[in-house]
Amino acid sequence: MVCYLLHIVTFPHQLNEMGKSMETDMDNAFILSHVDHTLLAAAATQEDIEKLCGEAIEYKTASVCIPPHYVKSAREAHPGLNICTVIGFPLGYDVISVKAVAVHTALESGANEIDMVINIADVKNKEFAAIMTEVSVLKQIIGSRVLKVIIETCYLNEEEKIALCKIITDAGADYIKTSTGFGTAGATMADIELFKANIGPNVKIKAAGGIRAREEMVAFIEAGCSRLGTSSAVKILTGGSAEGY
Repeated sequence: MVCYLLHIVTFPHQLNEMGKSMETDMDNAFILSHVDHTLLAAAATQEDIEKLCGEAIEYKTASVCIPPHYVKSAREAHPGLNICTVIGFPLGYDVISVKAVAVHTALESGANEIDMVINIADVKNKEFAAIMTEVSVLKQIIGSRVLKVIIETCYLNEEEKIALCKIITDAGADYIKTSTGFGTAGATMADIELFKANIGPNVKIKAAGGIRAREEMVAFIEAGCSRLGTSSAVKILTGGSAEGY
């Protein structure tokens, strides 16, 4: 009888240990398939970008995310590579016409995906109709290709974040993205949960900024993020240490 009772007491603990093991058992290749392998440093060289692209191909990351300046050469060197670039980066305050020209140029150069930064000044001035116009216009230019909208959560309050979730949904964008990695803070789990509660079913989530540990990558993917923006994933998952974005 004593043995039976002991078994009943310890069984929930065993279940918890099994669950913990399953949580940490996410395959590195699966994690990397969610990563936009990123290099957006101001001093990035052609050699740096080529190294990034080679790593993306070797480790099968979701994409490379690189400055617009390097999109054309990356496309010429790697015709089959999924290339993402940034528009209005990192502060977002270019006017719509400038962002539109930049998007056209990026697509003509060979970009498959665009990560745009919203005009944060419009958010702070409660000019939400302007944000709707901005995202809608750029998505119309991009068409079936992928548009990710960076809202830079570190500068926003909850009300503003919720309003942007609705705008991004209604404008037809493909992703809402937390951060540029150049602001005062990066992705947080609280913001991912807020996004999930307020975006539409056709909008995916990209967590970016400050993701520098394997357990953080696992946690964001388990929370529902389809993409992770980081420059550190390949290093971390191949035994190196985190640096940068």
